[in-house]
Amino acid sequence: MSKTRLIFHNIFRFLWNAIFVLSYPIMATFGMIFVGMTYVFSALSRLLASLSPKQEKVKVQNNDWEELPQTKGLLEAKVHKQIMFGPSCFQIRRKDGVPSVLEDHYFGSKIKFIDEGLILEKWNATDSKLLPDFDICLYDPDSDSLTSLTNIKCFDWHLSERKENQLHFKWFDGTQGGEVNVAL
Repeated sequence: MSKTRLIFHNIFRFLWNAIFVLSYPIMATFGMIFVGMTYVFSALSRLLASLSPKQEKVKVQNNDWEELPQTKGLLEAKVHKQIMFGPSCFQIRRKDGVPSVLEDHYFGSKIKFIDEGLILEKWNATDSKLLPDFDICLYDPDSDSLTSLTNIKCFDWHLSERKENQLHFKWFDGTQGGEVNVAL
């Protein structure tokens, strides 16, 4: 190496080392602040989650008939098919042994209890290539009737609002969303 190259090399090496030595405490401090803020927000999230009202989730995962919570012993469910990396579909029947329209269909795990009955996610197909294709239905246990409310082609849906005889459903399929109003 020539003498001028060696001088420039040493100058740049000194500058590089100076920049690193001066900026390292700033980067380390930022990292510590980031970890600390993540910890604080995690603790805050856990605190707020513990304050929210507890709701029973319907989770049936074994192959035996199990009573569905909040149905007062009326319905029971059994896993029919588990879609790989996806949801499960269930067979639902009345626990009292009365033949029901529910036995002819398969349902998802989303069950919403309202005054008129149960809102169920009826699967129109169990083949993973044809999913998602669901009918949102209202099951009236008193008359044993299953009324289709709307069709949703998305796994992510929920009942967002209820006004008198109107149900407002929202859905999102990952790229677009939508809303459906249904009259009871």
